Amino acid sequence: ATPRRAKMAAPKERVVGAAPAGYTALAIKFGERQRSPHCLLVKEHQVREGAGTAHPPRRTLFVLHVPPYCSPDALSRLFACCGHVQSVDICEKPEPGEKKEKLTSKFFNHKTVTGFRVAYVVFRKPAGVQAAKALSQEGPLLISTESHPVKTGISKWIASYAASVVDQEELKAEVDAYMQDYDKKTAEEEAKAAKEEGIPDEEGWVKVTRKGRKPGLPRTEAANLRVLEREKQKRARKELLNFYAWQHRESKREHIAQLRKKFEEDKQRIALMRAQRKFRPY
Repeated sequence: ATPRRAKMAAPKERVVGAAPAGYTALAIKFGERQRSPHCLLVKEHQVREGAGTAHPPRRTLFVLHVPPYCSPDALSRLFACCGHVQSVDICEKPEPGEKKEKLTSKFFNHKTVTGFRVAYVVFRKPAGVQAAKALSQEGPLLISTESHPVKTGISKWIASYAASVVDQEELKAEVDAYMQDYDKKTAEEEAKAAKEEGIPDEEGWVKVTRKGRKPGLPRTEAANLRVLEREKQKRARKELLNFYAWQHRESKREHIAQLRKKFEEDKQRIALMRAQRKFRPY
């Protein structure tokens, strides 16, 4: 009898052009030596009507699976053949609604994002989005070229280390500019509060603030919510302490009742022992 051979299915080849519904797959390579291409999933960015956003509809290309080595400049060069790229924004995850204002600080509030990300590529004309989606019919696009190489290895580490060295003069200038803006905003708020002091609002209420060395600031809605939450936690802790005191009193009562019961049982046992020890000669 001949041994049975297990039938093994042939490995399926990866289809680069396959993509989820609504998306178009674009094949990219880091360089010429890379054998297997990487897929970017792209589609036209759509937002709800009336929602303000920094990524205008019909002119914004939404890109998924952006590799870590792909910088905004590299994406801009990648899609430059489709039309003039106005801006490229790479994020850790999709941003619903209006985009938050970015801080322009060079030294503070910087977060290093690792892994694959998403990107918003804004073209000057809507035709750029359609041209970018049509790139799926062409061969793999190259991220690193001879004219614009992407730094890797030791050269990338050296550049990262050089960027991490802080210029003291530049840092001092940024801190001074921030403090000037802060002092200006504080002075404007104080002038506005002094101007509105003693003037009733639409409902006839007059805002009263504390004056002195430590003037009190008017509470905002968030501050009021925090105060209410603290009061609620205090009441909960008080109720919990009362419950434990009641439980402690009940345990004391039960303990005393058990002691009394044991005392009565001991009295009966002693009386029985005394009765059994009487002198009986016959």
